Amino acid sequence: MNRYSELNENARGILMEIGNIGTGNAVTSLSQMLDRPIDMECPDVRIMEFNEVPGMLGGIEEVRVGVLLEITGDIRGIFMFLSSAPFLKVMLEGLLGMEMEDITCLDPMSMSAVSEIGNIMCCSYINALTRMLDIKVDVSVPDTCVDMIGAILSVPMIHFANISDELLLIEDKYHFGDLSVISHVLFLPEIESLEQIFRALGEIGRADV
Repeated sequence: MNRYSELNENARGILMEIGNIGTGNAVTSLSQMLDRPIDMECPDVRIMEFNEVPGMLGGIEEVRVGVLLEITGDIRGIFMFLSSAPFLKVMLEGLLGMEMEDITCLDPMSMSAVSEIGNIMCCSYINALTRMLDIKVDVSVPDTCVDMIGAILSVPMIHFANISDELLLIEDKYHFGDLSVISHVLFLPEIESLEQIFRALGEIGRADV
């Protein structure tokens, strides 16, 4: 297997389950941080080509906050959290008690909070993987930046240029009372690690021809 699109429906179902568990973990952590209830919808897990992602997220010039973590050990790859402005506004105002007008003008305290939020979001999925697979991984220090989607995505695109032109995208929708906000997590395991995940679960994913 050398493309994510070769995964069959059973394998995609496993990814959805990992997405569900990870999102549940994230909601629990965020709710505790904000000391308020948060409702979630079932995450939308997609296999997409790199060139399709910017359009889905609003275009290459759309500004987002990205938090990237690398994992090594039993499996290797990249997790990246991409926050929309409405999601970040809710989180920062709830955590820091301050108005957020523009995500391009975050002060050091806000950037530190964003890094921690991204770390929690990504590690929610990483922890779901490690528990389901009974594996050990090392997680890098979060690397946080504010930039246009095209620039943010150039990092995983360069890293995986010789591995695959596809990625796994998890879209999460949260409800804070009447307000609904969206965030995204990109999961880019190396192909060998992806195959290992399904072997460990007893499901090798290949599309039927």
